[in-house]
Formats: sequence, C-alpha cells, structure tokens
Amino acid sequence: MTSISERVQAIQLHIQQAAQTAGRTADEVHLLAVSKTQPAARIREAWAAGQHAFGENYLQEALDKMKDLVDLPIEWHFIGPIQSNKTRPIAEHFHWVHGVARFKIAQRLNDARPDHLPPLNVCIEVNVSGETSKEGVTPLEVPELAHAIGTLPRLKLRGLMAIPAPGNDTAQQRRQFGMLRQQLASLNSQRFALDTLSMGMSHDFPAAITEGATIVRIGTAIFGPRAVVIR
Repeated sequence: MTSISERVQAIQLHIQQAAQTAGRTADEVHLLAVSKTQPAARIREAWAAGQHAFGENYLQEALDKMKDLVDLPIEWHFIGPIQSNKTRPIAEHFHWVHGVARFKIAQRLNDARPDHLPPLNVCIEVNVSGETSKEGVTPLEVPELAHAIGTLPRLKLRGLMAIPAPGNDTAQQRRQFGMLRQQLASLNSQRFALDTLSMGMSHDFPAAITEGATIVRIGTAIFGPRAVVIR
C-alpha cells in the first residue's frame, strides 16, 4: 500500500513528464485533488505532502470538511452540478467553481458573492462529447454564455472545463480535449483573457496535458477508489 504522500509525489512526477513530452513546463499544469467522499484526515495527509487545492462535489460534505480543516489555508474548488438553492453557500465558501453551464446559476453566484471576498473564479462547462447525460453547454453556446458572465462583477471568468466521454483511446481523448483548447483560443481572439483549461482526470490526464490542460482533476490516483455515497 502506498501512502497518500507517495501518490501525490507520483502524480506530480507524471504531470511533469507529460508536460515535458508536450513541450511544456510542469508549472503550467496545476493539480487539483478531488477529495469528494474522502475524510478530512486524508485531506490533511495530502496537504502535508504539498497539495493545497482540493475539489469537492457535495456541498454539505464540503462545508463540514471546511470546518474541520479551518486551520489550513486550502484553496477550495466546487466541481459538481450546481442547484439554484446551493449557490449562496458555494459563493460564500469556495474560491473556484468548475462547471457553470447556465447564466441563471452564474447570476445567482455573482449576487451571493460577499463584497469582502475577491471575485469568484469560474469556468464554463462544455459538453465536448455530446452526451445527453452530461451537464455543459454545447461548443456553439459557449461565446454567448462567456459574454454574459463577463458582465457580472463578482465573478471572474477564467476559462473552460470539460468531462469527456470515458475511454482508453488516446486519439479520441485528444480530439475532445483539443476541441476545448480550440474553443478557448477562439474566445481569446474575441478579446477575452482566459487562462484556464480544466480537463483531465486520473485515467486521461496525460492526453489533456498534451492538449493544453492547465488544471487536471485527480481523485482516484491520489486517494484510491471512492466510498459509495447515497444522496
């Protein structure tokens, strides 16, 4: 059994190798440890290993962990689907939101963001695989949503996020990640200044890094298989 510390170090090494293979530097890619269903004690272990950004999907679980880990200056990312009645606590407690797919949600996050906090960093979720079961706007809908979010003063649009269809075909992985990269470049040609591609998970992050990922979201490879949670 390897420790969480050893796994964090191993993932960081794999990120470095993938970046070098793609002609990039390791500091261009940030590791987001997906800690949903993991107890606070395991997050502490990862923190001690140098991992300081953590992603949560379940709001109440995340809020409980924040209380347990209040002594650590963790950068908290919300990465799950967002219900309207949960926008206020998300806006009040998180630094990043990955996965805004509706202007209504963006507006509610903006309105609930406390004035004493900096603007909330957000990424638009794009459904690059066309799966009807997945959240996210279509590539054609991205510009309209990006322009709308740009009018909200308490949000800072940082970039795009995607969860492509699962599979082990590297070429297919790269095609879907490449679609997101091209979408970001298109927005930046329209005078946006976006710097974030949140894409790639435990099974496909090398392909994501090859296609320009700046944040990779890794859970299983750090913490092991998740506990089953019924909600």
